[in-house]
Amino acid sequence: MRLYILFSFLLLAVICSSLVDASQVKFGPLCSGNSSNRKRGCDKKYGCGNYGASRDGGKRRHAGLDIVCADGATVYAPFDVKLNGKAVPYKKNNAINDGINLSGGGLCFKLFYVKPISYFGTLKKGQKIGTMLPMQKVYPGITSHVHVQMCDRSDPTKYF
Repeated sequence: MRLYILFSFLLLAVICSSLVDASQVKFGPLCSGNSSNRKRGCDKKYGCGNYGASRDGGKRRHAGLDIVCADGATVYAPFDVKLNGKAVPYKKNNAINDGINLSGGGLCFKLFYVKPISYFGTLKKGQKIGTMLPMQKVYPGITSHVHVQMCDRSDPTKYF
């Protein structure tokens, strides 16, 4: 009986120690040309890039965080990630209606306005996920950006 209790305790300790503390996760550089993950500020016509920013005259809130990224720039894995399929931001198709579902570091998140190399597989931190789509074709004058959205729609700001 003692051996069973000891074994159970050791197994629980191993499982607990292998869990990742997502609160300690920080995104590495997402986009070539923006190694500091500079966030999009506010555009007169298109609003602000911070989480919770007003949209449609206050009818809805921005559910993600926008990280500056030039059209055509390379988008990188911010840490070791698993690619979990396609994610699209819009119901109607347009030039930037693409993205990817990812998980890693105890987090589940989406990147929008990115054309990934692949929708499935794994990548190490710093490997190329894909290419920033031509945001200026859809929103002329906006600060082009990758939209980072947590799967549960919580605020991703603390991870930057």
